[in-house]
Amino acid sequence: MKYFYTLILALMLPVFSVAQQQEITYSVNPPTFNETEAVTVTFTVNETAFGVASSHALYLWAWSFDSNNSQADCPTNGTWAASNAANKLTYVSSSGNTGTYTFTMNTVKSFYGNRANPLSKIGFLVKTVSGSVQSKDILVNVGKFQFNLTNPVQGSTNVVASGTVINITGTSTLPSNFVIKANGNPVYTSSAASTILNFPYTVTQDAAMEVVATDAATGTTVVSKTFTVALSIPVQTAAIPSYMRQGISYDPVDPTKVGLAIYAPLKAYVHVIGSFNNWAVSANYLMKKDTVNPDLYWLEVTGLTPQQVYTFQYRTADGIKVADPYSTLVLSPDDDQWINQYANVYPNLPAYPAGQSFDVSVIQTAKPAYNWTITNFNKPAKENLIVYELLVRDFTTEKTWQSLINKISYLKSLNINAVELMPVMEFDGNNSWGYNTGFHYALDKAYGTPEKFKEFIDLCHQNGIAVILDIALNHATGRSPLTRMWMIDPDGDGYGDPAADNPYFNQVAKHSYSVFNDFNHSSSATKYYVNRVLEQWIKEYKVDGFRWDLTKGFTQACSAGDDVCTNKYQQDRVNILKAYADNQWSYDPTSFIIFEHLGTDSEEAQWANYKVNEGKGVMMWDKETTPYNENTMGFAPNSNFNRVNYQVHGFTQRRAMSYGESHDEERLMYKNITFGGSAGTYNVRDLATSLQRQKAYGAVFLTVPGPKMIWQFAELGFDKSIYTCENGTVNTETDSTPGDCKLDPKPSAFGLAYDQDAARKSVYDTWAKILELRLSNDVFNTTDFKVESGNLMPRIFINNTSTASALKNVVVLANFTLTSQNMVPDFPYTGNWVNLMDNSSLSVTNTATPVTVEPGGFRIFGNAAALGTDEVIGNKSSVSLKLIQNPVTNGNATVRYTNAKNGTIAIYDLAGVLVKTVKASKDNGDDTISINGLKSGIYLIQLKSEKGVAVTKMMVK
Repeated sequence: MKYFYTLILALMLPVFSVAQQQEITYSVNPPTFNETEAVTVTFTVNETAFGVASSHALYLWAWSFDSNNSQADCPTNGTWAASNAANKLTYVSSSGNTGTYTFTMNTVKSFYGNRANPLSKIGFLVKTVSGSVQSKDILVNVGKFQFNLTNPVQGSTNVVASGTVINITGTSTLPSNFVIKANGNPVYTSSAASTILNFPYTVTQDAAMEVVATDAATGTTVVSKTFTVALSIPVQTAAIPSYMRQGISYDPVDPTKVGLAIYAPLKAYVHVIGSFNNWAVSANYLMKKDTVNPDLYWLEVTGLTPQQVYTFQYRTADGIKVADPYSTLVLSPDDDQWINQYANVYPNLPAYPAGQSFDVSVIQTAKPAYNWTITNFNKPAKENLIVYELLVRDFTTEKTWQSLINKISYLKSLNINAVELMPVMEFDGNNSWGYNTGFHYALDKAYGTPEKFKEFIDLCHQNGIAVILDIALNHATGRSPLTRMWMIDPDGDGYGDPAADNPYFNQVAKHSYSVFNDFNHSSSATKYYVNRVLEQWIKEYKVDGFRWDLTKGFTQACSAGDDVCTNKYQQDRVNILKAYADNQWSYDPTSFIIFEHLGTDSEEAQWANYKVNEGKGVMMWDKETTPYNENTMGFAPNSNFNRVNYQVHGFTQRRAMSYGESHDEERLMYKNITFGGSAGTYNVRDLATSLQRQKAYGAVFLTVPGPKMIWQFAELGFDKSIYTCENGTVNTETDSTPGDCKLDPKPSAFGLAYDQDAARKSVYDTWAKILELRLSNDVFNTTDFKVESGNLMPRIFINNTSTASALKNVVVLANFTLTSQNMVPDFPYTGNWVNLMDNSSLSVTNTATPVTVEPGGFRIFGNAAALGTDEVIGNKSSVSLKLIQNPVTNGNATVRYTNAKNGTIAIYDLAGVLVKTVKASKDNGDDTISINGLKSGIYLIQLKSEKGVAVTKMMVK
């Protein structure tokens, strides 16, 4: 159970905080007990392994199951990262590394919270206070009267030949009467009370077996155990139908049929069990082997009711039950019960099937398709991509797709053109960053339905915003069917580490940043899985690209502890990732590919320059957090952010996606107000001062040509530490230990009303203005620029002499020192220059004449005035013209005008060439103009009527 609580840290950190599991021994006194009794549990642990040899500080983490199998945590647990003192174990003694501890529950029922229904089982484990080290889960039955089925194993399925004799054996804690039933019919009834059961049963048919033990003294206390028997028959070989492939395939013409197929090498046979066959193993649901690929098992399930929800699993010959790895919807016995506890997050969520275990897959034929509004979204150019990274869990207080839909105007008004979502594929638990992925093909249910997710994507596309998914294809958790089908499971709980014959995973990671189970990307099985996952999200959800997490892990050339090997150039990794890129582009040639590699320039250039002449090329995650933060804090050492220029990396085009903040790094504003410098009365640690410096950071970050990434709420000066715990305390990182609480939920800036705070909203407005300048003016779409930094007075020179626009040169200055500075702008020529932020003019007679910039201030100068996306030029008469949506992406432009009687609407390119004219259809109101045939770019729309002339700018994407 504990693995559902273990959430990983950011995958590019050098130190990870995944809980280590240690073996312990325990005893319960008394061994059997009722829920109204007191119980003492004694533990024997390796204190050195737990790191408590001197502190002896160990804690109990506990949970319980009631008679309805409903699970609940013990109320005195505390949080995983900070255990409650009430659950601290009592230290008894030590001998060498071994320590003895006890924990007493004065009344079992009260300790577990006085649950309404009787307790059936209690669970617990031993952990350190922070949860960095833990034992494995321990489950104990509640009740004096217990019956243990020793053969066959409870819940097992036993496939045997007809006539096989199975000895059904068991023991009870008190004298019992026994009844054995096959398909509900008694086949054995004991003649006298006993604590021992031993009955030879001859198997002649498929049967659901039940063993019932009744306390002979009371006649009322009953324990039931079940298992199944099935007759073995030869596996048929037949060609898989043409409409089927691995996973769930719906028959295109028959809504009463579905095809199921799973790759299962080394498995002698596979059965399908599900709600359509009462979860019973039977000959009718024995899967066939494909004639071409004998490791591919397949079966057609018929007689289904269209649109009805069914659930199923595969059961392999060795008794392992798994969901389909290509499930689009997975039901969990552990997670699902908590999804709708605070709000109706997932209406009509299918119920997890009673009596089953492990994840199950959902199928539903003839499910109505989502009606997309935008079917041919025209993506922003890679060179001008402004990505807004967010975590759904922490972005809004509601934590749902609907809440993101409600915030679309906030995103659009910031003038970003792409949203990047931290992983939303089915992850363990419901509270996570998402990198602990179990099913890469399925959308996690914690944020809402697939339909709502599609609605969010559709709305983003309607507003000119691309949607990029962060995806963790380096690894998978123990929930993954690809792990569980071939695993080492020493404790028999159905979860374990990959076995040597696992076709997907390495037993020992081939790189030094591994978490969970490390995919072997040289395996054809893994490559097929990864490419199917890419295809699913692109075709089913119309996502515009992926940010590939931890691409350093895609090599097979290194070892788990070898940082030097992992971080240097690896040719196999270059080849593997190029092949994956080709596959992604085969599904969508314009799909964005972003690698979080943070490796050598020589290796990253292999991907950044790959097919760049075709408009492709991989964008590389460019971490500039330290130099930008040194500037905002006011410290010159390490303040050089020149690597924001793609040319410094050796890339032939703008493929360095730079960022000054990310989910992996400490917040700039937190460090500003905690560690910022001061001089006299000027103090960076003052909130108002620091927020002004955040504006200057935006000026020297967002204006630099090339793709950029903004981490959520940087535009509001978000100042909560990345190590903020749920209780509001901050547990920061040191050189030797990772900071606790990094993965804890953080408060939403909307919940804190940061967007209503004038000083913070001013940062947002400033960044929005800078981005409007950046995306509306062709001068920024250039490879001719220079970045100078390292002295806290950075200068950026941007030139585009080929643009038809009058604005051809931009000079950006910022002062991150702590005093006013006279900065030499080195304008490329004299004349009139315009402060593009306020349109004020500066007459330049000497290009070396300094400009005074206040501490924390900035200037963005242009050789001519800039145009905003909705700015009207020229005639200020009563004629008005405005684009309802700008940029325009869907083949039609909607304009709103006044006084257009007998007017003509003309469209010009920036070279002044007339490309289209239409007559205004009315005097006032909205009009639709076809822009079919216009290439992507910037145009001027002119309305000329009897009352005058109005002009506005249109961006076509």
